[in-house]
This record gives sequence, structure tokens and C-alpha cells, in this order.
Amino acid sequence: MTLWAGLLTYLLAYYQPDWRTPWPYLLALVQMHLYTGLFITAHDAMHGVVSPNPRLNNAIGTVAALLFAYNWFPGMLPKHHQHHRHVATPDDPDYHDGEHPNFLFWFVRFAWNYVTWWQVVLMAATYNMLKIWFPQENVIAFWMIPAVLATLQLFFFGTYLPHRGEHAPDNPHKSRTQLRHHAWAFVSCYFFGYHYEHHDQPYLPWWRLWRTK
Repeated sequence: MTLWAGLLTYLLAYYQPDWRTPWPYLLALVQMHLYTGLFITAHDAMHGVVSPNPRLNNAIGTVAALLFAYNWFPGMLPKHHQHHRHVATPDDPDYHDGEHPNFLFWFVRFAWNYVTWWQVVLMAATYNMLKIWFPQENVIAFWMIPAVLATLQLFFFGTYLPHRGEHAPDNPHKSRTQLRHHAWAFVSCYFFGYHYEHHDQPYLPWWRLWRTK
């Protein structure tokens, strides 16, 4: 959370991007990765593993979720546990509708189940305020686009790849896992490509998932 806020402040207030070089694109990707980390922190808080103190755990989860496009932690919490209880079934809010399993339709349904109108209003209001104080191109490139890319990253590696297609009858979590490659697993989605392991041991924080491989 500190790295996300610190880099974002620098990129908005001080950085003058030269789009003819690779550096602004690389920095946008780093900011995307940190955005993803905000959501992973909120996700871990949903499983109570950010802090043994429930109030502190939920407070950190709430802040992390709000920083990621104003997601509301108390609203997401029951839906996420519903996903774990009814994974890859019609009662799973993260799953496709049973008729449109392709990436685009599935993503739209996923977003429809989680994005609220007041999130859109708050994001629009924040964008219009930020562009008063900071260069508009910086706001778009380093605040808006990384958030959108992180959402796609989380869906692709944390929902679509693990849960798509058919699963063996003896697979109780209806989840698959990526091949062991710890560096790629971290860069791609904070080890959540090891998704069967997460469903099997949801009490493990993201930074311990690699030990299960």
C-alpha cells in the first residue's frame, strides 16, 4: 500500500513521461502490479490472514479495497466466500453464466456482479479532481489505465485460467494450477496462479502459497 501510494504520487506530481522511451510504459506496468497487490491484500483480509486481530484485518482490507477503484470490502466479503463454497456452479458469483464461457462475456458478467454505480461515480469524480492538480496524461496513464489492467490481470490469472473448462470429478475445488515457476507466479498475480492450492488452503496468505508447490 505504501509502495502504491508513493509511486503514484511521484508519477502524478513529478514525473514527466517521454513516450518515445520504454520507461513510462514500464512504470505503468509496475503501478499495475501494485494495484493488483492492493486487491490481493483485500482478498487475504477476506480470509482473515492479514492480521490475527479481526478489527485490524478488516480495516486493512477495507482500505486496500477502497484504494482499488473504491471497491467495498463488506460487500465483496460474502460474495467471495460464496465463490469458495459454490465454486464453478450457478451459485458462484465469479463464474460464467453456463452459456457464455468465453473470456469477454465471462469478464462482463464478473464485473457486473461486483462493480457498483457509486464506484463509477466516485472514480469519475476522482478523475476530474485529479486532472485539476496533475497533468491529464499522467492521470490517465498512471492512475486509470493501471487500475483497468490490474482488473483484467486479476480476472485472467485468478478466475478465468483456473476455473475455465471441465474439471475432473475428483477435483473438489474445480480449479487448476499453473506449472511451478515461482518468479512468473509472483509477477503474473502474486502466486494466485497456484489456484488449486489457494482453494485447498485458503488460510495461507499470498506470500506463502509458493511453498505449497
